[in-house]
Amino acid sequence: MGLYRLGEVRKMASPTLVVAFDSWVDAGGASTTAAGRLADDGEVIATFDSDLLFDYRSRRPTLDIIDGRPKELTWPEVTLRHAKIGKRDVLVLWGLEPDFRWRELADDSVKLAKQFNVVEWISLGAIPAAVPHTRAVPILGTESQPGLLLGEVQPGPKGLLRVPSAAISVLDMAIAVAGIPTVGYFAQVPHYVSGAYPAAAIELLRAVSKHLGQELDLEELTEEASQLRTRLDAAIAVDEKTRLYLERLESMADEARLPSGDDLIADIERFLRGGGAEGGSRERLN
Repeated sequence: MGLYRLGEVRKMASPTLVVAFDSWVDAGGASTTAAGRLADDGEVIATFDSDLLFDYRSRRPTLDIIDGRPKELTWPEVTLRHAKIGKRDVLVLWGLEPDFRWRELADDSVKLAKQFNVVEWISLGAIPAAVPHTRAVPILGTESQPGLLLGEVQPGPKGLLRVPSAAISVLDMAIAVAGIPTVGYFAQVPHYVSGAYPAAAIELLRAVSKHLGQELDLEELTEEASQLRTRLDAAIAVDEKTRLYLERLESMADEARLPSGDDLIADIERFLRGGGAEGGSRERLN
């Protein structure tokens, strides 16, 4: 028995599957906001058993009380929705990050992906980082094999990075082992921002749009991002310490766009090896 119940399924052509969970890798709600915009009013084609996935003491259902009378319970859930974006079929796996049965959820995700002939899997996330809100939102990328990331997003960072895993990564790796190409886009959200951060959701949606080859309507989110930017600018302008800290973050962000010292030295050495200078000049670099 799987963790999900399958509803009526319509015919699809080479769908892309996008996944986002409300978890510790959803800073500013960016990834679930992006996934929600993709799912929109998409048809639910699979629902997962919440009783098996959630600890209701940590993921408590929401109770609506109207005029002193309990009226409605909203339970935490994970659903798979089918949306049509332009000419593309898109599946969106979306909801709260489960507390239990991550391996079973990964196995079921593989079954669903194969059943619907998914051609690519896109994981979305967002992490708090020392980045300024006055610069473009940086995106970190992951890929199951080289060359899958599109646009200016690069895999990174290089070397070993050991962090506590999120459920989305467990699913991502299971899908990759099953032979389906996977990419992950993780927006970096200013750590000093609390609440929703639509600018990060916009960048995640732009990354997805490149894979779909379809333009997405970002007008509403763009307006929300502009309004938040105005409020942040105003709040920082009246606090000198915060303003100085922001300037420091801006400086760090701007320097990050330049080649590092090691990269510059490597370029010079390649130039010298190519005959650009005498050997004695190369020795002065060491």
